[in-house]
Amino acid sequence: MPFWLEIIINVAFSYLASVGFALTINVPHRALNLAGISGAAGWMVYWFANRASMGRMLSNLLGAFIVGILGLLFSRIKKCPMTVFNIPAIVPLVPGLPAYQAVRALVSGNLRSASDAILRVAVVTGAIALGMLLSTMCTEMFYRTKRYYQKKKFYIKNKS
Repeated sequence: MPFWLEIIINVAFSYLASVGFALTINVPHRALNLAGISGAAGWMVYWFANRASMGRMLSNLLGAFIVGILGLLFSRIKKCPMTVFNIPAIVPLVPGLPAYQAVRALVSGNLRSASDAILRVAVVTGAIALGMLLSTMCTEMFYRTKRYYQKKKFYIKNKS
């Protein structure tokens, strides 16, 4: 399969997964497209990082970081809560197959493979949470720095 076709397929299905989940959880219609764009962007960052052999954990962290940044940006644009964009956009990154394999191994009594799969799920989930946390911290730091320099410029302007 050509590389450009893989990219188109990944963008299309990650967008559809995000918008489909957003419809399921009753996201406002004015936010559906941006939730899908955020999900597709996060998935593509994950996909490119994974193809660059960065590993599953770092790839999920980077994808969640992009989803968090876009969620904050889109929430300011549409004046909606951040979660309206972040929750549907995280869906493509959720480790569904390893979670299924962990439950299946637990049910069949294979505790060794179950513990391995649970550990993989926990690491990926932690990376997603850390990516969201880092995006929130970075944007908060950016806006606080911007506000500080605006106040400083205002005081200097009024002083003279």
